[in-house]
Amino acid sequence: MTEFLVRRFVKDYNQVKRAKVRTAYGILASGVGIFCNLLLFAVKLTVGLFLNSISVLSDAFNNLSDAASSIISYVGVKMAERPADKDHPFGHGRIEYVAALIVSFLVIEVGWTFMKTSFGKIRNPEELSFHVVSVIILSLSVTVKLWLAFFNKKLGKRIDSRVMEATAADSLGDVLVTSATIVSVALYGIFKINIDGFIGMAVSVAVILAGIGIAKDTLKPLIGEAIDPSLYRKIKEFTESYPGILGTHDLLVHSYGPSTNMASIHAEVDAHESMEEIHEIIDQIEREAKEQLGVLLVIHMDPVECGDVVSEEYREVVLNILDELDGRITLHDFRLADGRRQVQLFFDIVVPYEMADREVEHVTAVLEERLKDYDRRIRCVITIDKSYVGE
Repeated sequence: MTEFLVRRFVKDYNQVKRAKVRTAYGILASGVGIFCNLLLFAVKLTVGLFLNSISVLSDAFNNLSDAASSIISYVGVKMAERPADKDHPFGHGRIEYVAALIVSFLVIEVGWTFMKTSFGKIRNPEELSFHVVSVIILSLSVTVKLWLAFFNKKLGKRIDSRVMEATAADSLGDVLVTSATIVSVALYGIFKINIDGFIGMAVSVAVILAGIGIAKDTLKPLIGEAIDPSLYRKIKEFTESYPGILGTHDLLVHSYGPSTNMASIHAEVDAHESMEEIHEIIDQIEREAKEQLGVLLVIHMDPVECGDVVSEEYREVVLNILDELDGRITLHDFRLADGRRQVQLFFDIVVPYEMADREVEHVTAVLEERLKDYDRRIRCVITIDKSYVGE
């Protein structure tokens, strides 16, 4: 069914890097979500009023909020499609995150409202009505929401959409919620045990937690999150695949929406090579990164000494000591100023974010001490960096 809908409604569905194709996927997901959730709301509202069940009614209005969420997502996707302009030179892609944040507040509000209603039902329980047809309808609802979860998850992974993956997680939460509602109605029908208010309270908590989860996921890119490891490897390996590039470091990625990334990276080149030739290669990498990766890449050249036996010797010593101290620490931008009375080593080390300042100071102190043991003339100028890559 998913592939049928994609092939039917998304033109050039394989070209997921294109903004228009991503928008088409977003519109499809929103349209399917609106249709399914409105249908579920109508059915559950009818059943809930008939049974006088707050748990069924709260589940129904949860579906209504999901439909409203899909409408807001649709508006957000359409607005995010707007091209760059004078005031927004990187486009309007982040509107998609803003739309998802609005959705999260809507979900939380619905959960809070029914939490208060459920608390009233616990204090003053009301009689329920049991019908097998209601259990069947709610079971069909679980099937629909489970399909919606997999539908959004599959499309979200295909176009790398955080909003769709959050919607999928929300749908899975609805599956658990509706399953709990079925248990509530069934327990009353079989054992005459009325736990409707308690189940309604559990439903409300699940809805609120789903809203908080969506908010957290959409706030991350708005605040500025760490680079995704897969994107880091892709850009790094792409840059290093070109001739003349000896290594890369200090990659920074700024997201201006799911399909708009701007990045900067330091590329190490042989200091003895023609700068004109290297500059031509750099221009080529930046141009082809835009075409092939969809990333606006800016490259800073770091000339390094190649074939210098003395420099390589000292660099190897530093690497061995760092590996013994903490294998997570990496080294780059190594330079040497050799003199008869003093050898100055200039280099950067990248330490993990979880490493405390006191621990970093200890590592650098031990590193400098052990280097002096190797050669009393050594003086170090060390720059401490922290990785921008996520877990």
